[in-house]
Amino acid sequence: MSRAFVFPGQGSQEVGMGLALSKAFPAAKLVFEEVDDALEKRLSRIMFEGPIEELTLTENTQPALMAHSMAVIRVLEVEGGIKVSEVASFVAGHSLGEYSALAAAGAIPLGETARLLQTRGEAMQAAVPVGKGAMAAILGLSLEEVEAVAADAAEDQVCDVANDNSDGQVVVSGDTDAVERAVEIAKERGAKKAMMLTVSAPFHCSLLDPAADIMTYALASANITTPNPPVVANVTATPVSDPDDIRNLLVEQVTSRVRWRECVLAMRDHGVDELCEVGAGKVLTGLNRRIDRELTGRTIGTPEDIEKFLATL
Repeated sequence: MSRAFVFPGQGSQEVGMGLALSKAFPAAKLVFEEVDDALEKRLSRIMFEGPIEELTLTENTQPALMAHSMAVIRVLEVEGGIKVSEVASFVAGHSLGEYSALAAAGAIPLGETARLLQTRGEAMQAAVPVGKGAMAAILGLSLEEVEAVAADAAEDQVCDVANDNSDGQVVVSGDTDAVERAVEIAKERGAKKAMMLTVSAPFHCSLLDPAADIMTYALASANITTPNPPVVANVTATPVSDPDDIRNLLVEQVTSRVRWRECVLAMRDHGVDELCEVGAGKVLTGLNRRIDRELTGRTIGTPEDIEKFLATL
């Protein structure tokens, strides 16, 4: 069996995330402490106790989801005695999850990953005034149909395809007025559902150019080495190992489409037949099932999940 580890993005967070891991495994507790130290704040307290309003601040959500994922990875390494490179052929992550994937593959140190994600979250939030940008999910239309919807809705504003999540689930992002037009046009063109999303910023569209500029600077001095195994990049949906390529793609990722459907198909075409979602929630496992039902899905986010996974090796 060829396996890939995949890492969730925003939307998978919830109050209490990581608490059971921290209580059950010293290795997990150390991860949360290291992230707290790197950020110079008690992010773990926000994760474990809330409030949800504080956890869902983008600057907190992004490092929190990474910390949960890396706590699982550390437990697998310490308690299970395994190396990611020995049990996974590829890693990949949805948006911020790409940073988790790189940390899991040893390409970026944990503390530095946390700081980069906090910077990324702050930059994304600051790039667009509240209310000016929005996102919407469009269900039941093909990618090409949604691309046409976005183009027609844009008029003189921004409306980009932000996430190609799975067959029939595409997200658009941009100026609020343009995204609202896209929702109405999508409904007229036969979408099963088209709905505005509750988000704090219009992610993965050209409105976030100021955030990309900030990440160019932040990533220029980041310590990035060759990941093992390779990461399948959001921007290209291809395996990447060169540190300079990774650096450039992480900048481009801020404003570019998350090509998740293509990432999953690329891993499948490279022989992967099991996708393990590492960290909080089951969002990617649901998407992956819609992309290719032949792929085996597994979630590894709790002490029980870890026990079950280790028993399969």
